Amino acid sequence: MLATKRFDYVPFDQVHLHPSVANHRPLQEAKVAHYAEDILANGLLEPIVVWERNPGEFFLVGGFHRHAAIRRIRSRNPGYFDRVDVRVIQGDLDEIQALNLKLNADRLDARITDYFDAILFMSNANWEPGRIARFLDKSEAWVEDILRYAPGMDPRVRRRLEQGQISWAKAKAICRAVLSAPPGEERAVLEARLASLEKPEGRSAPRPLTFRTAAKRLKARPARFDVSGDDLLALLEVLRARNAAPDALERVRQAFPGLLDA
Repeated sequence: MLATKRFDYVPFDQVHLHPSVANHRPLQEAKVAHYAEDILANGLLEPIVVWERNPGEFFLVGGFHRHAAIRRIRSRNPGYFDRVDVRVIQGDLDEIQALNLKLNADRLDARITDYFDAILFMSNANWEPGRIARFLDKSEAWVEDILRYAPGMDPRVRRRLEQGQISWAKAKAICRAVLSAPPGEERAVLEARLASLEKPEGRSAPRPLTFRTAAKRLKARPARFDVSGDDLLALLEVLRARNAAPDALERVRQAFPGLLDA
């Protein structure tokens, strides 16, 4: 069971890298430089997270940029940070790997795609969605959506999601469309959805008539209208739809003079 064992102050050279526990994304040089400057000036304010596999044997789990920053400081300042503050955790390897992925995903700049690998890894390690949700402090429905859509998501859709070009709701809609396509037409549906993303999105046309505008005009100019049921249906369509059919617009103009065009 994953748990914090203790907080400690250990020799920096005793903290090693484990081949199965790595940083989720490549180290960012600018971030390492920032941490090196900050830690040198203010000290290590947040302990790094380490796994004690055996007594005195520590492997880095969280804080890869801070660890790299301290290594840089030590290379330029012998004797600095011979010992560092750590949070020592214990657990099975799969739990440690899951925590490593969670710590990498729990950043201010994290996107939903940063959680994909963590959730899929935990699922492959036979974690139930409820357990994953509790571990990540997310809803079970959110986890289940990722488990449903992330594995088969086209790389182009994922790339747009990672880059913030489309929303998670849009990505799910594309995946749902592909999954519900007739057999043999999945690729065509995907390509059509991707092509639609390439179209420039202009400003939506304003509604030809809103309920508030209609009510205001009727109050300002009381009138009696001799209309049919089809005229009323056309008026409802114009009030409800942003892109009403041309014949509905014309019927409203004829049946309700001055209502549509003030």
